Amino acid sequence: MIGYQGHIEGLLTTGELFAAPGGVAHWFPIADQAEYVERAAADPQGFWSHAAAGIAWAKHPAQTFAGTIDDQHWFADGELNVTVSCLDRHAKSHPQAIAYDAIAEDGTEQTVTYAELLARTNRLANALSADGVTAGDRVCIYMPLTLEGIVAMLACARIGAIHSVVYAGLGATALSDRIDDAGAQVLIVADVTYRRGKVVDLKSIVDEAVQRTPRVRRVIVWRRTASQPSDSREVNFEAYCDNQPPERDATIVPAEHPLFILYTSGTTGKPKGVVMTHGGYLVGASTMLKRTTGIGAGETTWCTSDIGWIVGHTVIVYGALANRYRNIIREGSPDYPSPGTVYEIIESHKVTTLYTAPTLARMLMKFGADLVGKKDLSSLRAVFCAGEPLNPEAWHFLYETVGKRAVPVCNQWWQTELAAPSIGNYPSSAIRPDRSGRSLGPLVFSVRDQLGVPEPPNKGGLLVLETPAPYMFADVWNDRARYAQYFNTIPGTYTAGDVAVIDDQGYITVLGRSDDVLSVAGHRLATADVESALVSHHACAEAGVIGVPDEIKGEAIVAFVTLRTGFASSAELAAELGAHVRREIGPIAMPSRVEIVAKLPKTRSGKIMRRLLRAQATGADIGDISTLDD
Repeated sequence: MIGYQGHIEGLLTTGELFAAPGGVAHWFPIADQAEYVERAAADPQGFWSHAAAGIAWAKHPAQTFAGTIDDQHWFADGELNVTVSCLDRHAKSHPQAIAYDAIAEDGTEQTVTYAELLARTNRLANALSADGVTAGDRVCIYMPLTLEGIVAMLACARIGAIHSVVYAGLGATALSDRIDDAGAQVLIVADVTYRRGKVVDLKSIVDEAVQRTPRVRRVIVWRRTASQPSDSREVNFEAYCDNQPPERDATIVPAEHPLFILYTSGTTGKPKGVVMTHGGYLVGASTMLKRTTGIGAGETTWCTSDIGWIVGHTVIVYGALANRYRNIIREGSPDYPSPGTVYEIIESHKVTTLYTAPTLARMLMKFGADLVGKKDLSSLRAVFCAGEPLNPEAWHFLYETVGKRAVPVCNQWWQTELAAPSIGNYPSSAIRPDRSGRSLGPLVFSVRDQLGVPEPPNKGGLLVLETPAPYMFADVWNDRARYAQYFNTIPGTYTAGDVAVIDDQGYITVLGRSDDVLSVAGHRLATADVESALVSHHACAEAGVIGVPDEIKGEAIVAFVTLRTGFASSAELAAELGAHVRREIGPIAMPSRVEIVAKLPKTRSGKIMRRLLRAQATGADIGDISTLDD
C-alpha cells in the first residue's frame, strides 16, 4: 500500500514563530494546546465519554470503546439518529435560528431556519420511505452545493438509509462505479449546476451512468431547467415530495449503523468506499470541529468546500448542524463574478470564521493585496485551512494581508478516513508557518521508517496514528481486506499514507503523500518543501513538483508553476525561480527544469495532481483521473 522507502529529509524551515493575536482568549476557551492535548491523551476514553454527552441519544451508551485500533467499536450499545442532534433539538429550542444562507453565483440567496430545514428533510424522508427505501439501503446523491443536496443527505440519514454523495461533475464512469460498488438502487440528482456563469449539464452524465447500472430503480431529479425525463424511472424532486407531511420521527439505529459511504480515488483501480457510522462519526466530528475552531452556536461560518468531500460532510453538514452554526454555502467558483467575491461575501454576511483550502489561499494571493483593502473584513475572527500542506507564503498572505495580523490562521490536517481535524494549531497557539502543528485532541502520532521503527526528531518518515478515534472510518465498503491494509503496514497503528517530520519541540510537518517523495542523488525530499520554496518567490502563484528518471541522480526535479497577476512567462523568470529554490533550501532541491504553465491539473477538491504531471512528463499510464477538474 505504501510506496515509500528510506528516510525523508525535511529541508524547508523558516524559523518563524508567531504568538496568537491579542483578543483570542476572549472567545477561544483553550489557552494551552499542549497541556490540553496531554490531559486528553492521558484519558482518551474519558474524553470521548464526555464528548458523547453533547449529542442526543435515544439510548445512551454504557460503554465508550471496545476493541483495538484495527477493530474499533465506539458507543456500541448506544442508539440514536444523527438528525435528532442536527435538527430536532435545535428546531425545538431555537426554531428561528438560521441553519444556512445559500448563495448563488448570480447573487440570489435563500435562507433556511433549523425548523424549516427539519420540515424539508422530513418531506423527502417520508417520500423515500413511501418509495420503499428502508434502513440500510444505499442512496447515491449527485447534487451540487445547494440546500437540496444537503436535504437529500439528511433525509437519507433520517430513515437510516446510507447515503453516498458523489461530487457533481465527476464523469459517468466514476458515477456508475460508485453506484455499483455501493449497491444503490435510488439516485437523487440535479439536472444542472452553475459555474462561472455557465450552465453545467449533469443530467447527461447521470443518464449515461444509469444505462451502465441497471440495478437503479428510481432517479429523483431536481430540475432547475426545462429538461425532460429520459425514462420511466425518473420523478421530479418537487413532485416526489408533494403532499408529504413535514413531520416524522427519526429512525433510531445502533451507534455502529453506517451513516454514509464516501468514495476516495486511488492511484489506480477502483475507488474505495470509506464508511462512517452514526455514533462515532457524529461524536468525533462535532466535538473536534467545535473544540479546534471555537465556533459558537449561532455564529456565521463559511466553509468553501463541497458536500462531495469529507470536509463538506463534517464542516458544512453534520458537525456544523450538531453545533447549531449559521452556515454560508455558495455554489460556483469562488473567483466569479469577480476576483474579490470571497471578500465581498465575508463583508456582506459578516462571516466570523472562514474554513478553506490552501488552493483558495493561493488564488487570493495570486490576485494581490489591493482587493483586500476595498472590503471591510473586520468581522473575521479566524481562518482555518485544510486539504493539503499550507505553504508559509500563503499563510503569511492570509495572516498579514487578509487578517491584518489580528486573525489567527490555523493549519489543519485530516483525511477522508480520519473525518475531523486531527493535526493543526488552536487559535490560541503560537504558530510556526513552516509546520502543520500538533495533535488537536487525544490522538498520538509518530513518524516511523518502513520497518515501523520510530524516527528521531527532525527525521522524516511515515506518519502513523497510534490511538483509536471515533471519527476514524469503520470499514471500506465491500472490501474488508483493503481496510486492513491501513493497519497491517505497521501493526498496531494506522498508517495515514502521508510522510511527515516531527521536530524536537513536537511540531509535526506533514509533507504530502508517500507517493510524492523524490529521490535525488541519494537524498529523499518531499515535494511540499520544493513547492513552498517556489511559492515564496514574489512571481509564483502555485507550483507542482515531480521527479523524473535521471541516469545520474536517480530522479531529477521538474517544477511546473503558475504566475501571480502582473508577471509574464520568460526563460529568465524560469531560471530565476530555480535559483530561488537553491537559495531557499539548498542545491540538492534545485529543479533541473522549471516550466511556467497557465494552470496546474487539480482534483475537483483543489489538490494538485502530481501523478498526472509525472505521467505526462514520462509517458506513463495516467491511471484513474475521474476526480480531475476540467
